Amino acid sequence: MRRLRLLFPAAALFLFLLFSCNDKKNASGNAKPDMNPVLPIEGIIVKSSAIDENIKVSGTLIPFENTELRTETSGRVVSLNVAEGKFVTKGTLLVKIFDGDLQAQLKKLQVQLQIAQKTFERQNELLKINGISQQEVDLTGLQVSNIQADIDIIKTSIAKTELRAPFDGRLGLRNISPGAYVTPQTLVSTISEINQQKIEFSIPEKYSSQLSNGKDLIFTVDGSPNTYKAVVSATQTAIEENTRNLKIRAVVKNVDRYLVPGTFAKVEMILGKNDNAIMIPSDAIIPQARNKQVILYKGGEAAFVNVVTGIRDSSNVQIISGVNAGDTVITTGLLFLKPGAQVKLSKIH
Repeated sequence: MRRLRLLFPAAALFLFLLFSCNDKKNASGNAKPDMNPVLPIEGIIVKSSAIDENIKVSGTLIPFENTELRTETSGRVVSLNVAEGKFVTKGTLLVKIFDGDLQAQLKKLQVQLQIAQKTFERQNELLKINGISQQEVDLTGLQVSNIQADIDIIKTSIAKTELRAPFDGRLGLRNISPGAYVTPQTLVSTISEINQQKIEFSIPEKYSSQLSNGKDLIFTVDGSPNTYKAVVSATQTAIEENTRNLKIRAVVKNVDRYLVPGTFAKVEMILGKNDNAIMIPSDAIIPQARNKQVILYKGGEAAFVNVVTGIRDSSNVQIISGVNAGDTVITTGLLFLKPGAQVKLSKIH
């Protein structure tokens, strides 16, 4: 028993020394890594600045007026005056369809009208001496009116056999020949008013509220050394659902030989000046499926916020909402940061 009593203190001392050595070893060589390391990052303090809000988009020149030329009635072409590529004035006769039957009906009705009018005049004289009743006079007057109405109908039908230029413009390619039988579905040619032109383009929906009729813009076309001016004349009534763009049309002020309908144009429009614009580097924007985000430095942590962007330049983008002047936007290490991550600013621009 005495020997056992001496062994217990010795064993306890051995175990104490063993655990003490292990603790020192763990403290010196096998320390556990920090699960939340502080990442050194760079940031920029946001400041407001003055910018000119302008946008650059592509557009297309179109004629001021453009229409397809088709006849109103069917028939054989007896006269064709469509000179391809030539300029014609409004009202010029381009196509004449055979109307011999209509002309014959017109002459017949005109003779009937003359007879009815003379009868009506004689009956009015007889009415003055009570030689005829008022009813007979009224019936003859009604006959005169009916014949006149029939004549107007025939004249309208004859007018439909003539195709005239609806406005001053240049004719396109001719699709028929003299003697051809045409219908209202037959495309005779086209006519375009090119002395005046329009330019058509689209802008993103976020700029739609800043645009109104009468807004000035400039544009250029390949092959021309000139810069052209135009004035917004109309906008589409709704945003296009597929592209989220608003279609715009503007009237060109200075048309010259370089401007041909269908030409591609580079449009630039100044929407205004903003003296308190928030601009940050484009690299700080994180695109998402339905929005855009930036990471702010707040109290040593990374805070993700949604933003609405505006115009861009070569290296910066405007922030319309989500970031205020004085905020610190993180510009490096964006791929390694998560919401609430501990960060340390190594450099502030």
